[in-house]
Amino acid sequence: MKKLFGTDGIRGKANVYPITPELALLVGKATALVLGAGGNDGRKRVVLGKDTRISGYMLENALTAGLTGMGMDVLSVGPMPTPAVAHLTKSMGAACGIMITASHNPACDNGIKIFAADGFKLPDDVELEIEKHILDPELRERHVPCDRIGKAYRIDDARGRYIEFAKSSIRNLSLRGLKIVLDCANGGAYSIAPLIFRELGAEVIETAVRPDGLNINDDCGATHPENISKLVLEHKADCGIALDGDADRVIFCDSDGVEVNGDRIIGMIALDLKKRGRLAADTVVVTGMSNLGLHRAMKENGISVEVTDVGDRYVIERMREKGFNVGGEQSGHIIFMDYATTGDGIISALHVLQLMERTGKPLAELAGFMSVFPQEIRSFPIGRKVPLDQLEKLPAAIAECKAALGDSGRTIVRYSGTENKMRILVEAENPADVPAWIEKLCAVAQDELK
Repeated sequence: MKKLFGTDGIRGKANVYPITPELALLVGKATALVLGAGGNDGRKRVVLGKDTRISGYMLENALTAGLTGMGMDVLSVGPMPTPAVAHLTKSMGAACGIMITASHNPACDNGIKIFAADGFKLPDDVELEIEKHILDPELRERHVPCDRIGKAYRIDDARGRYIEFAKSSIRNLSLRGLKIVLDCANGGAYSIAPLIFRELGAEVIETAVRPDGLNINDDCGATHPENISKLVLEHKADCGIALDGDADRVIFCDSDGVEVNGDRIIGMIALDLKKRGRLAADTVVVTGMSNLGLHRAMKENGISVEVTDVGDRYVIERMREKGFNVGGEQSGHIIFMDYATTGDGIISALHVLQLMERTGKPLAELAGFMSVFPQEIRSFPIGRKVPLDQLEKLPAAIAECKAALGDSGRTIVRYSGTENKMRILVEAENPADVPAWIEKLCAVAQDELK
């Protein structure tokens, strides 16, 4: 059992254990011990990026101290999307990459994500090894000789490197004639994303591009698609694009302001790739949170659907294992394995816009391939996390719900991997079943876990 790493790195409240400068220094030292021997030319280099949270300064300096103190050179790229750090890690021949971010979480949270030399997130066994060193009291006394201490560099052209990489994923196709609304969540993509879309010719109405360290994800970004919906209608735009705080996920809305989530993005891209003979094994990979309507639509079009646990890392693991090239989550993590090693909101958006341009179809038409099963997801704080099979009342309520819904619905009950919360999903072909069962399951869970 991992004690520090969750489903997406180490995460928590900034300046509260484990997201403290003291622990960040140890994370740097432990990462150097475990991953520091890599790199394309044997150099001990790490790419270090962050989003726009004020606590990023504190953690960046602490990580740099730990890394350089164990002999690694640090290549700091400043505020940057998470997928940019993953790409730069690989393209710059670094031994690993580290991103300081809490993704879509509030500004007072923060976290540390680590990428291997190939740009992919670390497997569980490597995270466990790093964690073992972090928690070992002897690590505090481990140091390298003076002549082996690393250096820290600011990589001034990092932004331009990623911009060209992202544009090349659609072969610099012109987006001239498209008007888009772009919400950057006051996060890591605030200075990069508008440039990319403008350089390709799109007219961009931008919002949430003035971070102050405390306004990241604050009533903006992918968790608040209502903002782009409003602006799309106001400006008569072709679509809206909302990134989250570290730009590894994206949510759209069409020209009528209707939300287009990750399920619809995955499906429309898969249908297009299959038509052109470019969908690997005619299969997409999604998590258990994806709507049953997507499953039905894919089956009707001869596309298989593989299902993993919740978390984009599990989607990526399955895609790598079996050679699939498209997958993702309903929340907007979309993985184009032909181009990127992690979810990339900007590249996902570019491919959707490319599809609109190439087919001449509006987003609403492209997204209309599926009928959605009514679904509701509730997320609420809990007092404690107890393995579900050790609870008394909740497993029985879940079993009762599953039996009642049968093949015409489902429920998923899980703990958040990054917060002290429980999430409950109920989905059913009969709309009346959804509120009834979600109320019952939430009541049981909150009573048993208070």
